[in-house]
Amino acid sequence: MTRVAGASRRGRRRRRGLGWTALAWLIALPLIIPLLVVFWGIFAPDPEAWQHLREHVLAEVVANTAWLVVGVAVGTGLLGTTLAWLVATCDFPGRRHFGWALLLPMAMPAYVMGFVLIGLLEYAGPVQSLMREWFGPDAGLPEIRSRLGVTLALVLVLYPYVYLIARNAFATQGGRALETARSLGMGPVSGFFRVALPLARPWIAAGIMLSVMETLADFGTVAVFNYETFTTAIYSTWYGMFSLEGAMKLSSVLVFFVFIVLVLEQLSRRRARFTGFSGTPPSRFRLRGWKAGAATGLCVFVLLLGFAIPAGQLMLWAIGELAEVDGRYFGFAGRSLGLAAMAAVTALILALLLSYAARRAPALLTQLGARVATLGYAIPGPVLAVGIFVPLAGLGGLLQGAADRLWGEDAIEIVLHGTLFALLAAYIARFLAVAYGPVNANLLRVPHSLDDAARGMGVGMFGLMSRIHLPLVRGGLLTGAILVFVDVMKEMPITLMMRPFGWDTLAIRIYEMTAEGHWERAAVPAVVLVLVGLIPVILLTLRLEREGQGVRGRAEEMPHAA
Repeated sequence: MTRVAGASRRGRRRRRGLGWTALAWLIALPLIIPLLVVFWGIFAPDPEAWQHLREHVLAEVVANTAWLVVGVAVGTGLLGTTLAWLVATCDFPGRRHFGWALLLPMAMPAYVMGFVLIGLLEYAGPVQSLMREWFGPDAGLPEIRSRLGVTLALVLVLYPYVYLIARNAFATQGGRALETARSLGMGPVSGFFRVALPLARPWIAAGIMLSVMETLADFGTVAVFNYETFTTAIYSTWYGMFSLEGAMKLSSVLVFFVFIVLVLEQLSRRRARFTGFSGTPPSRFRLRGWKAGAATGLCVFVLLLGFAIPAGQLMLWAIGELAEVDGRYFGFAGRSLGLAAMAAVTALILALLLSYAARRAPALLTQLGARVATLGYAIPGPVLAVGIFVPLAGLGGLLQGAADRLWGEDAIEIVLHGTLFALLAAYIARFLAVAYGPVNANLLRVPHSLDDAARGMGVGMFGLMSRIHLPLVRGGLLTGAILVFVDVMKEMPITLMMRPFGWDTLAIRIYEMTAEGHWERAAVPAVVLVLVGLIPVILLTLRLEREGQGVRGRAEEMPHAA
């Protein structure tokens, strides 16, 4: 009897494990289906539009995208690493304030930064007009609507990815090694190149890869600058040439580049090792004289160019356009808020279920399903839009044909694409990883012994979730919801390509105004998005402050404990 009962329990556990595994792969379907559709596009017959793209567009698109990726990688790597080194290991005037302030450009959507830079620096803008007035009619700047201009806009908003990761690496890696380097007479520069940089290189590479993935996924910024990349080519092929097959083939080529970046990013993580942490923050190099002034000046310059000046210009434009604000803007804001709220709630529920699946069935197949489900953040929005539109349109056509045969033509209309369901599916495929990260990280901190004790007291799964797990992971749920909410508010290509008729949002309003060169009229919705984007930056700043206080507190306690 005991042997039979044990076999029965093992059978129930196996069935429950299979159920959780199936759930993980079901949650991954919104990403799996578009990727399969896009890969299928490689083998689809070549339409005339694709032949035109291959002969006249593809080479330019590949070159433009490659140059942009290289420029952003170099720019964010140099700027983010330099600022991270200064803030983490040096002491100079204003360092504590710059530690959090240098994250503020993260609140600025890249396409907002783009049209502000154009409005300020184009030939008829205030900067060049003032230069001609002061220095003569020949004074001016290089053309802002160029590869250099779009690279500058992306670097200014993406360098915080490298800054944040590299700052943590410099602050925690190799503290003893840095102290040894100082005892050998090394200054900040030699210590950086000979000790700190080799130790932090894998983390810096990971931050650069994040900025590269964001660059490959960008649509709004390159559209503002009229800089043709894969994302703009996909959009123009679909909506300009009316060739969904051509858009699928372009999407498949873009996904190939994304996977190369993902492989490189994984390799950089594999090489990462936690080396030389001394338990206390390393003592800082005290900069004096012109070195201290240069460090402070660099931080001020980046903050002015990356946040203060663009935000100030947006406010000036927005104040001048307040008279133009009417009931339509409440509609734009309401739809943006509604879509963001629906996506955040849906992503949070699915992230919690996916975390539970990974916890309750830690088999390789379940973990793989969770990994696949959260790959969407690396996939560009236009690719997901194409990959979701095609199967939904096909399924809708099949259902429409069946309905016509059963009830007669025009008796009922079935439309799956161009609906809120399709739009939310694309949002979930893109942003589920954003919610899953903080939720799963908090759930991993809950010991399994607590689950065993609760089950021993007769608490079922739903009671365990509602009475024990949810209160313990509440912080992760709130963080995940806020991050998804903000990302969906700012998201442009998916909304532009898949929104239902009449569902214009703040991001779409910005796109329409900037496409016509109306920078001032685009400022009102842009200010709203920047203010919303400040929310995760504030949360991140508070977390860094708490972590910094915790490290300083442990360092202060160590002498007393000794």
